[in-house]
Amino acid sequence: MIETPAVLALEDGTIFEGVSFGAPVQRVGEVVFNTAITGYQEIFTDPSYSGQIVVLTNPQIGNYGANEADCEAGAPYIEGLVVREISPIASNWRADDKAEHFLAKHGIPIIGEVDTRKLVRLLRERGAMRGAIAIRADGYEEAIATARSAPSMAGQNLISKVSTSHRYEWTQDVPPVCPSGDIHSPPEPRFHVVAYDYGIKRNILRHLVQIGSRVTVVPADTSGEDVLSLNPDGVFLSNGPGDPEPLQHQSAQVRKLIGKVPVFGICLGHQILGLAFGGKTFKLKFGHHGANHPVLHRPAGKVEITSQNHGFAVDPDSLRDSEIELTHVNLNDDTVEGFRHRSEPVFCVQYHPEAAPGPHDSHYLFHEFARLMTEHQP
Repeated sequence: MIETPAVLALEDGTIFEGVSFGAPVQRVGEVVFNTAITGYQEIFTDPSYSGQIVVLTNPQIGNYGANEADCEAGAPYIEGLVVREISPIASNWRADDKAEHFLAKHGIPIIGEVDTRKLVRLLRERGAMRGAIAIRADGYEEAIATARSAPSMAGQNLISKVSTSHRYEWTQDVPPVCPSGDIHSPPEPRFHVVAYDYGIKRNILRHLVQIGSRVTVVPADTSGEDVLSLNPDGVFLSNGPGDPEPLQHQSAQVRKLIGKVPVFGICLGHQILGLAFGGKTFKLKFGHHGANHPVLHRPAGKVEITSQNHGFAVDPDSLRDSEIELTHVNLNDDTVEGFRHRSEPVFCVQYHPEAAPGPHDSHYLFHEFARLMTEHQP
């Protein structure tokens, strides 16, 4: 087999050489790293990664293949993938494809045989950078120039690229991952949840069904009045990509819901709620991307190991004089991981309690949403 050379060029002029394994195309994006050990297919298909080239710190990727059931959306949303090694063998009873073939047929480039330890150390030191994956690069200078011409993640409104264009119903619950999986059947629907799609992951929708919800998914630009006209018992604000600051329309619509219906937000939904309460957000140096981040749940005095994927955070000082109580704090850098309103049924977290991939420590948040909806039903 003839190997096709490829390079990853960063905006600071650094070049990483490797071999092409995916689609033979050039792509640009913000280069970030994810520290999860498993769950690469869920990472590929998470819409929150739109606009980003993902470096996986696990040294071997692809060893358990790919399958349709593990997709978090209808297609991959990463701009490109950087790995140390692509496994030559995909061995798992659930696999129906190889990971590299899955990305290639969706037009996503992969650069393998890269020194990912060196690359991640560089990103930790200098922060996330714009980058370009170039196949058969004739010269490094052109690839570096391409990386520098890529748009900065700060200021980008990307939800129009990932949100649904039409309203739809979601009915699938959480399936067992194996025949012996101990997953209880969901109760008969007793809530109607309207979920804003800013780039929503399928496992969030499954968990909303699992707590006994009939789920209606609406586009990101849906007005608050239109949402309330659907008579929801609760409104969910989803994850999504890009910078939250440009999403003034979305935060204005969310303000119309506060005090009318219970609201639960995750990731970008958490940031939009922060904006709705008059807060501000800021860009993190290299973001939080992985399935092993410790978070303190202040009310319980317990630490949760969480799944995370975000490059921005809510500024706690901007919410200091409001009716907000900070409930969750990141133990690595003290950034805000969750808050709730002191008098209204509104709460949110920055991390991903639905996991996919990741630990299940935070599933209780969906049951908290069910409790609030029960208490506020007419």
